[in-house]
Amino acid sequence: MRARNALFAIPLALGLVACGAGSDGDTSGGKRPVKTAPGTEVTVADVGLGSILVDGKGRTLYAFTKDKDAASNCDAECIAVWPALTSPAPATAGQGVRRSLLREAKQSGGAVHVTYGDWPLYYYVGDTAPGDVNGQGLDGEWFAVAPDGKLVRKAA
Repeated sequence: MRARNALFAIPLALGLVACGAGSDGDTSGGKRPVKTAPGTEVTVADVGLGSILVDGKGRTLYAFTKDKDAASNCDAECIAVWPALTSPAPATAGQGVRRSLLREAKQSGGAVHVTYGDWPLYYYVGDTAPGDVNGQGLDGEWFAVAPDGKLVRKAA
């Protein structure tokens, strides 16, 4: 399953490079954490899974079940498919987000990864539009995050 997902993600990532940039101006094809503007907003949207965390542009945010205590266990190969939500300034809590759960974790290399509860937050390169949840449940390890900080384990 993991190999199939990687095979799907490689052409998609290459397509992002060929097109010049993703919607956030990142030209790395997802090979480094997504950099966003100061004051990155995390908010809540209602999708087929129920209420989940999204960024200010409506893109779904995911958690990786192998992460522990707000520390990322997503290596470089993983980050190519699951770019981290990073922010050069503290993230802001939009409507429905518990400010007390929204934090930051310094990663190796100095990146500041936005976390929610104990979960570092990620995007999925297979989500191409706001509200997409194509990463939901992949490999039984990737899940959208509910406003209470728990993983949403429903099928997409």
